[in-house]
Amino acid sequence: MIKALSYIGIKSTLRDEWAAFATKILGMQLIDKGGDTSIFRMDNQAQRLFVSEEKDESIACIGWEVETKASLGAFGSHLEANGIEVFHGSQSLASQRQVVDLLWFIDPAGFRVELVWKPEETLEQFVPGRPIEGFKTGPLGMGHAVLYVANIDQMVIFYRDVLGFQLSDFGKNPIPLYFFHVNDRHHSLAFVGSKTSGFHHFMIEYQHLDDVGQGYDLAQTGLADIAYTIGRHTNDHMISYYAHSPSGFFVESGWGGRIIDPKTWVPHEIMLGPSFWGHERLYLPENERSTFRDKRLKIAKDGQRAPLLADRPWLFQKRD
Repeated sequence: MIKALSYIGIKSTLRDEWAAFATKILGMQLIDKGGDTSIFRMDNQAQRLFVSEEKDESIACIGWEVETKASLGAFGSHLEANGIEVFHGSQSLASQRQVVDLLWFIDPAGFRVELVWKPEETLEQFVPGRPIEGFKTGPLGMGHAVLYVANIDQMVIFYRDVLGFQLSDFGKNPIPLYFFHVNDRHHSLAFVGSKTSGFHHFMIEYQHLDDVGQGYDLAQTGLADIAYTIGRHTNDHMISYYAHSPSGFFVESGWGGRIIDPKTWVPHEIMLGPSFWGHERLYLPENERSTFRDKRLKIAKDGQRAPLLADRPWLFQKRD
């Protein structure tokens, strides 16, 4: 069983830019170990994000933590039975990823997926790159990842039926969207229907709303370009903004994400659109932005909104 998003790897020639972005805006801690890879922490896990020196500017891998060592063997056999070539990670690779064991494969859309057991934890205090209260991680994992995929039906079937991800909800208009959970976080993975496959964004969640707002302000001092203005999503109720990363894809900084009970959750279609308010897509041309804006204006006219704070007790449950 997959239990959490453990880490994300990025390929980039812009490691200095990533170091500034990840520390000064996102608030991660840079761990300087030399070599051609930059490592970043968000909590007591030794590695949550890494940027390796490669000429690509794209995602290198997505690491998912499994429950037990036996799960690795079970997943390997199950994947091979479904026509996926599986590679067992060498001791050298496990050391690089700072895990005890792992296997990896390429999913139907061409993304490298790493299933890992026992990520290394450190006793060294987490020192954020800017003053923040901390990130919402622990059993919920690093956050979530969202991928552009050309064949969304194929990816939904693979991640749901082969890897065991559970569908949270989905939308069809104005674009196809599918959201999946592996723990209590509303979603740890999502797909956006597109003409081509690629990395859309990863999300990190803060313990304090002000840490999101201050990052939003800091980004606009010239440290990054805003891709989506601050707003609130309709499905996970996250208040967030998106910034352009040095590699071109987005990073979402959020607070207040919805906590669900996977045992009782019933998947459903999202009819409202992506956001209650905000999230103006500054990167899109006006004619494409207006489609999303019209959805939000209809929501405002109808007076639809997220539950009140008193109805969202998870906001007051701090997770280590």
